[in-house]
Amino acid sequence: MTHAESRTVLRILDANANRAGEGLRTLEEFARFILDDHDLTDCLKTHRHDLAIAMGRWNRLQLIESRDTPGDVGTGVTTASEQSRADLSEVVAAATTRTQQALRCLEEYGKTTDPEFAASIESIRYQCYATFRDLELRVASVNDRSRKIREARLYALIACEPDAERLEARMDELVDAGVDVIQLRDSSVDDRTLYQQASLGAVIAKRHGILWIINDRADIAVAAGADGVHVGQEEVPVDAVRRVVGRDRLVGLSTHDIEQVREAARTTADYIGCGPTFPGQTKSFDHFPGCEFLKQVSEEERTGDHNLPAFAIGGIGLENVEKVAQSGIGRVAVTGALASHEGLHQTALGIREILERVPLRMTPDSGDVCSHPDG
Repeated sequence: MTHAESRTVLRILDANANRAGEGLRTLEEFARFILDDHDLTDCLKTHRHDLAIAMGRWNRLQLIESRDTPGDVGTGVTTASEQSRADLSEVVAAATTRTQQALRCLEEYGKTTDPEFAASIESIRYQCYATFRDLELRVASVNDRSRKIREARLYALIACEPDAERLEARMDELVDAGVDVIQLRDSSVDDRTLYQQASLGAVIAKRHGILWIINDRADIAVAAGADGVHVGQEEVPVDAVRRVVGRDRLVGLSTHDIEQVREAARTTADYIGCGPTFPGQTKSFDHFPGCEFLKQVSEEERTGDHNLPAFAIGGIGLENVEKVAQSGIGRVAVTGALASHEGLHQTALGIREILERVPLRMTPDSGDVCSHPDG
């Protein structure tokens, strides 16, 4: 290899080492500050340090001297897609691609002068593939849950069943009837029973591709592998719950007036329940915000004052869901309306038909891991 060729290889190695290091640092910051994931952060930091050790085989001064940024024809070559990122998931995708490509360049050009260096880069590259897979699966999981909660129309709340077979039958029935989200809410059972049913429900929900939420208990939601947790105004604050469940899972919050909705929008909540709308059979309330509250929520969503998927809740059934739809809310959470096996499918279908007249605002401005206010 001529001196000129050797210098060119050094330029390529220097450029791609910088590119790979920048990509790994970008991903490390995502794992650290967005996902709050210690293990992923540690893996990415290790890859970055291993790369630095591998590059230590080269004379640092020679690498720096080989740089010619003003004379690099590639610095002015850009595409429109490089100049913007729709959300942080695109930052992750770009950084993983950039890092993988840079490591491949280091390996291939390294082979021309130092096979041992090339082998060390190959090892780092394969380790990165495994880490990037875990990272991208995390991002995809969060965004999938965010998409599902935004697309949901019908949310059912159920209690524990006497045994696993009955829970499975109950959930199968609700899914067949068109329910998108099921929440397990039961304060009458012990923690062991709640955990067991929550765990089984998570498996069934995953099989059906629906969301499975646990009421109040963030610890059980995480341990059981549920999609999220729902809390009320008197429970642990949303952002504290977020520290327990992480960025992977959804956090829902009950709201009873427009100020609580506005406050929810300033938290890391993924969706809100709004009500009680009408008197119901499962809970008693002294005050019913009703459809006037729902109109306020709908109007503030329309004007962009909040962007949380809002589910009307409280005494809603086929006989009054039209009033909910007229308020501008196209999502409902129900308990009693779907409690009876008789006529369940017809009731669910009728509710959905009315709700689907209301267009849903689908912009994921703050509903996924990539857009939380503190993320």
